[in-house]
Amino acid sequence: MITAELSKSLTTLLSELVDGPPKYAYMLNQGDVGLLRSLDRLSAEAASASTQGGGTIAGHVEHLRYGVSLMNRWAGGEENPFATADWSASWKRTAVTDAEWAKLRAGFRDAAHHWLAALETPREVNAIELNGVIGSIAHLAYHLGAIRQIDRTTRGPTADD
Repeated sequence: MITAELSKSLTTLLSELVDGPPKYAYMLNQGDVGLLRSLDRLSAEAASASTQGGGTIAGHVEHLRYGVSLMNRWAGGEENPFATADWSASWKRTAVTDAEWAKLRAGFRDAAHHWLAALETPREVNAIELNGVIGSIAHLAYHLGAIRQIDRTTRGPTADD
C-alpha cells in the first residue's frame, strides 16, 4: 500500500496531538495547545513528580521521544530499528533538572516534528508497517492522556470552555 491517500489524515491527527488543532479538532477540544506547549507549562520539579508510585511526566516524555526516534529511523531507511529497541530503558529517566527538562522537551519536539514531516511523504508500506505508523499516533495520544492525568496544568480546555 502507498500511504499517499492517508498522509494528510495521519499528519492532521498527529499534528493536532503535538501542536493543537489548527482549524478543526478531531481528537482534542478546540483551543487545546497540544502536548508540546502543555509540557512547556511544567517545571522540572513538576515533570519529576510521581503520583502514587506511578510514572513521571519526564518518564513519559522520554518514552515518547524514544519511540518517535525509532519511527524516524525507520522512515529514514533503517529496515527494522525495533528489533534492538530497549523500551524499558526509555522509562529509566524519572527525574530531571531544569536543564535536562529543557533538553528533553527540545529533543521530543524535534523528533515529533521530524516524524510529522516524514508522514507527509508518501511511501510504500506493508500491513505491519502501516499498523506501526497508525499505532505511533495512538501511542502518543495514550501518553498525552496519561500526562494530563498526572498534572492538571497540562490539560486542555473542556468541551464546555
